[in-house]
Amino acid sequence: MRRDSPDGTVGLRWGEAAALRVSDIDFLRRRIHLHRNAVTIGKTTHVGTLKSNKNRTVALAQYVTDALAATCEGKGRDELLWPSATGGYLAPPASKDSWLSGAVARCRKADPTFPRITAHALRHTAASLAVSAGANVKVVQRMRGHSSAAMTLDVYADLFDDDMHAVADRLDRQRTQDVPGILPGREEPHGHSSSG
Repeated sequence: MRRDSPDGTVGLRWGEAAALRVSDIDFLRRRIHLHRNAVTIGKTTHVGTLKSNKNRTVALAQYVTDALAATCEGKGRDELLWPSATGGYLAPPASKDSWLSGAVARCRKADPTFPRITAHALRHTAASLAVSAGANVKVVQRMRGHSSAAMTLDVYADLFDDDMHAVADRLDRQRTQDVPGILPGREEPHGHSSSG
């Protein structure tokens, strides 16, 4: 899940990303099909169903698809996208010497204001990016694999606050486009008069 990871834009759980195989990527439709979860308990990795017990599909931005295509070059369909150094499932980056900790340290060295982030925080980043790009709550729910839209709203309600202003602005634009002559500065349509 290094530079080519979809985590910060798609919102996968660590175990979902760790369990991905080349065959799970649909490059033509720009989709990831999720149906496995690799969870590390102690030193053992257990592979099973997704947390929700339901498979799901998430969409990919083109630049993520391109990066994943490069990652998959030379790999067989059943190979892991991001194997560990021993070829098994990649463990969560919880230690101070993980690839994620190293990447964050390099960013903080270049910019001391760069925040400390975790793999889980990347899920929140993906939700925030999706909402700012105009995703509705059902899209975010599907991305995150939440069991209900209510759960998604409970976690991310503050991200949708700006929607109130955006909707009001769109209503203003729609009214000025659809109802000429009603708002100041708009011309009356031919044959109509506002005087009576």
